Amino acid sequence: MSVQTDGKTDVLWFLPTHGDGRYLGASEGARDVSLPYLRQIAQAADDFGYYGVLLPTGRSCEDSWVVASALAPLTQRLRFLVAVRPGLQEPSVAARMAATLDRISDGRLLINVVTGGDPVELRGDGVFLDHDERYSVTDEFLQIWRGLMAGETVNFEGKHLRSENGRVIFRPVQAPYPPLYFGGSSPAGIEVAAEHCEVYLTWGEPPAGVAEKIARAREAAEKKGKKFSYGIRLHVIVRETEAEAWEAADRLISRLDDDTIAQAQATLKRQDSVGQSRMMALHGGDRNKLVVSPNLWAGVGLVRGGAGTALVGSADQVADRMKEYIDLGIDRFILSGYPHLEEAYRFAELVFPKLPLRATTGTTPSTARNNGPFGEVIANDIVPTRRVGAH
Repeated sequence: MSVQTDGKTDVLWFLPTHGDGRYLGASEGARDVSLPYLRQIAQAADDFGYYGVLLPTGRSCEDSWVVASALAPLTQRLRFLVAVRPGLQEPSVAARMAATLDRISDGRLLINVVTGGDPVELRGDGVFLDHDERYSVTDEFLQIWRGLMAGETVNFEGKHLRSENGRVIFRPVQAPYPPLYFGGSSPAGIEVAAEHCEVYLTWGEPPAGVAEKIARAREAAEKKGKKFSYGIRLHVIVRETEAEAWEAADRLISRLDDDTIAQAQATLKRQDSVGQSRMMALHGGDRNKLVVSPNLWAGVGLVRGGAGTALVGSADQVADRMKEYIDLGIDRFILSGYPHLEEAYRFAELVFPKLPLRATTGTTPSTARNNGPFGEVIANDIVPTRRVGAH
């Protein structure tokens, strides 16, 4: 069953603060995670009119708050989807950070609530709670955080957290606070999302799996008298022909050997994230079982945690698959591709013209830019005929 939406979508991109390159699992063709490179990606996404960018979080990444603060003044419209980490941050500190970044970016902050799913990494960060207890902390954290951001004086005493006369004096631009995004596939995760958040996120499972998750999330939200927006996190490999796209997918994992895949899968199996388990079940670590649905390829998940699937195909095919998710109720896509700079250009140029985009995604060129010329002038004399998108 589909969810009623306006049939349109926003598209976000990704800032690879944990690394980028032409091949997965290899240093060959890799790129330095430097501010100049991240600036190029952010400004490309801003110029094309992507709704925003997701910044990952965890010990394998540069700090997302510092990077977003550095890039906000270098962009104009781009929103930054940055994580709060219940259990790692006090809610009052997280609220002040969020209010400040929302203010200095003039209301361009989005909040990604990340509870965490890797017990080994979490213990290294000082968190020793089991899966459901971590969501209990998340629930208490968001009760305090939301009250502080809304301008309330918060007095709260829970099982894990406590606040006495808590306040945020410098209020965020967005009222009552920036939108809360939340991804969680377990019953405990969905319950917390339904209580506190505006956007429910899923990783890129086949449409039937996404429909099942949306149905569960919608039921939980309705019990709270709420309605979600729904987002999906996917990679994309789009080319002018389907054959070129599949060649690019094969090339992306061409440097992976069986030992590297086995080591990665063993590390990912230690996680107690239900969503991660669902991602791994799509391919079972077998590089011969990577096409899990039409144009949906699970090769990224051989060595990458979290989002492990990519839409692969021509512009028409990728747009058609995205429209299938839109029909299920998805109204925002968080996309990425390797390398992230080139794929940001390629996706916007080839697929944006084929999608039912909201006014908040896509460019509106200035009059000067809209007059062209577009493309290199032929023989220093002939202005090329303008093409929009791929045919």
